[in-house]
Amino acid sequence: MNNLLALPMYALHPPATRALMQAVVTLLAQHDTEAQPVWPDDLLVHWRDDRLLLSQTCGYPLVSQLPAVQLVGTFHYQAAGCSGRDYRSWLVARDKQATLADFNGQRAVANSPDSQSGYNALRFVAARQGVTFSQLLLSGGHRQSLAALRDSQADIAAIDCVSWALLARYAPDELRGLHIIGETPAAPGLPLITAASTSAARLETLRTALHQLVNDPAFRSVCDDNLISGFSPVQRDDYQDVLAWEQQAAELGVTRL
Repeated sequence: MNNLLALPMYALHPPATRALMQAVVTLLAQHDTEAQPVWPDDLLVHWRDDRLLLSQTCGYPLVSQLPAVQLVGTFHYQAAGCSGRDYRSWLVARDKQATLADFNGQRAVANSPDSQSGYNALRFVAARQGVTFSQLLLSGGHRQSLAALRDSQADIAAIDCVSWALLARYAPDELRGLHIIGETPAAPGLPLITAASTSAARLETLRTALHQLVNDPAFRSVCDDNLISGFSPVQRDDYQDVLAWEQQAAELGVTRL
C-alpha cells in the first residue's frame, strides 16, 4: 500500500512546495518510512483516503467533515498575522480607507464554504458587526478571490495571511491595488493530518520527522521558501474555536454569508 503525502493548502509556488514534500520524504526515509508525494485534485477524497500518511487540511473541514483522521500537528509560519502556531485572515478590499462596516450590502467573495480562513472567519466577524452582504461569489481559491476583487467582481474577501505573504513573495502583481483593511481573530494553524489507521508509532515518527524538518539547518532554506518557522503537535480539541465561531454567528442570526 502506498503511503500518500501531500501539502496542498499553500502550494502557491509549486517549486517550493515540491522541495518541501521531498524534504519530508527524505526525513521519513531516515526512519524507515516510505512516502509517495501526490498532487490531489479532490481534496476531500484525498483527506479521507486510508492510504494517507501525511497531508494538510483546513480547520473547518477538520471539524465538520473529517471526524476520523488523526492530528499530527501544525506548522508555524513566519508571516505577518501569525503568532506561534496560530494564524488569522486579512480582510482585503480595493479601498484602503474602508472598514468592514462600509461593506454592509456590498458583494463578498470566498474561496469555499468549507474554508475556515475565507468563509467561516468572514462570517464570524461580519455577524459580530451586523454586516450582511448583498451577494456571495464562491471563487474556488484565495488567488481567485483576489482576482475577483481586482476585477471588481466583488468588494471584500477574507484571505489567509500565509497565502497573502506567499503571494507577496512569489506573485506580488496579484496583490496590486488591494489593501488589508482589517483582520479576523487568530485560530490554530492549518492541521497536518494522517489516516485513522496510522499506528501510534508511525504518528510519532511523523512528528519526529517534522520536528527535524524545522530544526535541521540542512532544511532551513526549504522551510524559509515556504515561510515555515516551526512545528507543534496539536489535538482535535485545539480546533473547537472553529465550531464556536460558526455557532456564535448562528446565534447572531447568520448561518451563511
